[in-house]
Amino acid sequence: MTRYSPPTDHHTGLELGLEAALAEAEILVSGWGCPRLTADVLAKAPCLQAVFHAAGSVKSLVSEAVWERGITVSSAAEANAHPVASYAFALITLAARRTLAVAAHYADGWPDFASRTGADNLTVGIVGASRIGRRVIAELHRSDARFTILVSDPHLTDDEARRIGARRVELPELCRQSTVVSVHAPLLPETTGLINAAMLALMPDGGALINTARGAIVDTAALTHECASGRLEAYLDVTEPEPLPPEHLLASLPNVLLTPHIAGAQGSEVRRLGAYAIAEIERWLRGEPLLGPVSRDALSHLA
Repeated sequence: MTRYSPPTDHHTGLELGLEAALAEAEILVSGWGCPRLTADVLAKAPCLQAVFHAAGSVKSLVSEAVWERGITVSSAAEANAHPVASYAFALITLAARRTLAVAAHYADGWPDFASRTGADNLTVGIVGASRIGRRVIAELHRSDARFTILVSDPHLTDDEARRIGARRVELPELCRQSTVVSVHAPLLPETTGLINAAMLALMPDGGALINTARGAIVDTAALTHECASGRLEAYLDVTEPEPLPPEHLLASLPNVLLTPHIAGAQGSEVRRLGAYAIAEIERWLRGEPLLGPVSRDALSHLA
């Protein structure tokens, strides 16, 4: 009988097994929290040809070494877009009725329904014609409510905006005209702090800001000021920093809804991401075009 002897180096048996598997792997399926694919990691995966990310953004995953090796990269971001868009649409529906402001006065009795706001004839501004932004626009059109939809995106033409069912305007005009502003832009150097004090000040009294994209796109201090005054509502699934410290003023305001980054695939919805990745692998093995390819050039303007 042979006794088991633990590895004599600093690696555990599990780590050695993983390294052995990585050395032979041609396909890698990754997800949230996967270690970054640096040159050192890739050196241990000489056979690797493709990475299929069963999650959204790959920015924290891929490094320049991935592109230098010519490794194919695919993301299931499209599968994750539907839950986010559905969640954002639900928040727009709540914001249309100034739900938070009304709920804060629940003890005061029934409101005057005739004087309340509703979704009909509401102007909604979509910041970013991303895959999620476009899905939100489509959700708004499928609704029975008669929304006016504005969109602001520097990469979108007037004709493209009309094709997706919106009118393209510059960001200041969108903020000025929209009762509800929903953020769906990627976090880039040029979008960091995009929704700043000046943009928030343009929004009409009683308006609402929704952010299911990235917290740093919105100036937290400026938004806190507007919400603390009671002028605006905010529905925030993302914040900067994330999470906010418990003592932050936004966490205690009745006209602010904070949720912990739950707009994306949750629970049973995560199966969609795995199914998408498997279908992509099958397409890749058959030599067919991928539905979620990510290129080095495209990564610079993706979420």
